[in-house]
Amino acid sequence: MVGEPVTAREVILARLRAALDPAPAPVEVPREYRRDAPVDLDRLVDRLTDYRAHVHRVAETAVADTVAAILPTGATVVVPPALPPAWLPATVTARPDDDLDNRQIAAADAVITAAAVAIADTGTVILDGSPDQGRRVLSLLPDLHICVIRAAQVVAGVPQALARLTSHRPLTWISGPSATSDIELNRVEGVHGPRTLHLILLP
Repeated sequence: MVGEPVTAREVILARLRAALDPAPAPVEVPREYRRDAPVDLDRLVDRLTDYRAHVHRVAETAVADTVAAILPTGATVVVPPALPPAWLPATVTARPDDDLDNRQIAAADAVITAAAVAIADTGTVILDGSPDQGRRVLSLLPDLHICVIRAAQVVAGVPQALARLTSHRPLTWISGPSATSDIELNRVEGVHGPRTLHLILLP
């Protein structure tokens, strides 16, 4: 008969259209997320420590000294364009990211960035590519990542974090150092990003 499906594909599509007709009315998605939960900085520290990250709670005036204690003298550090100069000790050599290629970035001993927001419940730090955080590649290629964040940038949960972020920016969500497991569940670190993560948490 003219008009009847003649191929298997057309038969399947015709059945799908019949099953979906009439189309159901859109369902209202509840948005009653927890938005005013208190922020627990100790919870953030516990989560990150559990993920094998190193957390340093210091005053902003002590950031450079903390970086100097983490890195050996003479270490080469890649930094995004707007990283505060006061965070860099005289003991390291800073390489500003003026379109460094991947080989130059990977050869650095470490990268130092700021962050956009951190989530206490999940132990996650989020970078959004702002000038003090730089391109995503900066936080992926060096073997050691030092990230500085203020307590005011820490939120309780994911909904609060999403409310502070802009969806079109290049977001990088970090929960501890890069890690994966093989088929025997042996943990391997540093495969998809830095082997070591240091978070410097400011008041």
